[in-house]
Amino acid sequence: MSHPLPHRGPIHPAIDEQLVGAMVDTFYGRIRLDPVLGPIFDGVIGDRWTPHLARMKDFWSTITMMSARYKGTPLVAHQRIGGLTAEHFERWLDLWRATAADVCREPEVADLFVERAERIAASLLYGMSAMPAPPARRTQGDRDAG
Repeated sequence: MSHPLPHRGPIHPAIDEQLVGAMVDTFYGRIRLDPVLGPIFDGVIGDRWTPHLARMKDFWSTITMMSARYKGTPLVAHQRIGGLTAEHFERWLDLWRATAADVCREPEVADLFVERAERIAASLLYGMSAMPAPPARRTQGDRDAG
């Protein structure tokens, strides 16, 4: 006997593509101006902000609307950056929380965006700490000595 798939849709009726787009655009506008995170993002993204924003809209649409548009591996993308710390993620969350409070008309909706972001940040931090560090390079002196 087959069971019908559960209804997949927004996690709250007030969440739509327009709200997701406003969250992403506002948040990354703030990221770019942030003295801590701005240089990190600029170093990774460079002049490719338009495709990055489109990808992040797909990501947040998938997270909040179950659209299944995002195809990617966030952990791998963040591991490639290197040097990210819990403080970076906390700053990211502070900006996300402020954005949700400013953009979402309903506090309940803002809380849903924040809750998802907090879970994602915790998961990324855990995944990055659980992965072994790449082996250190040996110098010629090390090879000669041992």
